[in-house]
Amino acid sequence: MPTDLLDHLTPHLEEAVRISRDHVADGGIPFSGVVVRDGQVLGTGFNRVLEDDDPTAHAEVVALRAAAKKYGRLSVAGATLIASGEPCALCYLAALYFHVDHIVYAADRETAGIYGFDYGSSYSIFASDPTSWPITVTHLPIDGHEVPFEEFSTGRKGAKR
Repeated sequence: MPTDLLDHLTPHLEEAVRISRDHVADGGIPFSGVVVRDGQVLGTGFNRVLEDDDPTAHAEVVALRAAAKKYGRLSVAGATLIASGEPCALCYLAALYFHVDHIVYAADRETAGIYGFDYGSSYSIFASDPTSWPITVTHLPIDGHEVPFEEFSTGRKGAKR
């Protein structure tokens, strides 16, 4: 990796670690995220799983949502996601859906695992079909199940019920 790129990213990574430390000092989980595009910070976040009682409120997702809310979803495309810890599979997937171009993290999954955050197994679940995951999945097409999709694709608005 070119030195100038590392020099550009290091202050943002230091900020992510600082955010994590502050959150831990307040009793939180030690993960944070910073979304950066063209040197501008678009959004920051820390893990809010405990505070929000939301298992999807991971730091990277919170930072991506904050950036999209403030600047628009499309502004995140091409951005760099900086994380204090290596993202889990959920966060990698969220970054992909937000069209993030680059992910940079400080602590890797093994380091996180040493401190009780063992999420390494989360990566393999996406390599299998969701119908084989440890959750019951049922496809139950009902009459009219295609109508919302048809209305969306044609720009028609159906009658509200």
